[in-house]
Amino acid sequence: MKKILAIVLLSALLATGSSAQVKVKQSGNKISDTSRVERANKKYTELFGPQTAATSSDPELMTMLRRLIFGEVFFIGNIDDKTRELITITVLTSNQTLPQLKSHTNAALNVGVTPIEIRESVYQAAPFIGYPKVLNALEVINDVFKSRGIKLPLENKGTVEEDQRFEKGREKQFPLYGDRMTEYMSDLPPEFAHAIPAMLTESCFGDFYTREGLDIKTRELVVFCALATLGGTERQMASHAVGNLKVGNSKETLYSAMIQLYPYTGFPRVSNAIAVIKDAKLE
Repeated sequence: MKKILAIVLLSALLATGSSAQVKVKQSGNKISDTSRVERANKKYTELFGPQTAATSSDPELMTMLRRLIFGEVFFIGNIDDKTRELITITVLTSNQTLPQLKSHTNAALNVGVTPIEIRESVYQAAPFIGYPKVLNALEVINDVFKSRGIKLPLENKGTVEEDQRFEKGREKQFPLYGDRMTEYMSDLPPEFAHAIPAMLTESCFGDFYTREGLDIKTRELVVFCALATLGGTERQMASHAVGNLKVGNSKETLYSAMIQLYPYTGFPRVSNAIAVIKDAKLE
């Protein structure tokens, strides 16, 4: 059954040139007897507001893009539009495709994602994609917030004091990942064998996973999406695929998220990520 689901999703990915009706399930998006073009126009308007006359120098590519993303991708899988936009923001941040990030921050707000949820999703990516990329993204995101009258800085959502980072981080890390990192680094010189796993526990889990404003299922999902976007992270994706299953995200949810990534990352990285998901098993 799981293999069949993956094949169906991949087949839908490759059907980008078809105007046939897409009969798939997606919570919040009802499939009606409309063409891909009509669905795309309606969904685009829901996200970005009334369409204006096209001004692109490459209108053909923009037409293909809009019909693929908003007429097909948004209707494949079991994730809602809010989650889709958080995933898209994560991908754009990871890719540093910042011009598009402005539009999708507005779209996320338009479909009901809160400023805190947007910020926390981007913050959560920092240990995985690097802090400079997150800082660049926040400049764009905060400009959107200011333009919409959202007061900055947003409310502080940290819950951990300086001397609690390791303890509280381990409380989040251990149920999902155990002592794997400590075991993996154990053959390094003593200074590094201790410092690297401790830094991961304190920084990644103590500083970020303990924050309020975003539930653990969404945190794990956006982490997996960030890793899939980077490429070459199959080992880390394997761990976080299992982490997603442990917090309650199904493989269907992970496949759905990878479909959402496709237009932004390209097929090879999505295919690699799907292979990792297929192999993931709860221990």
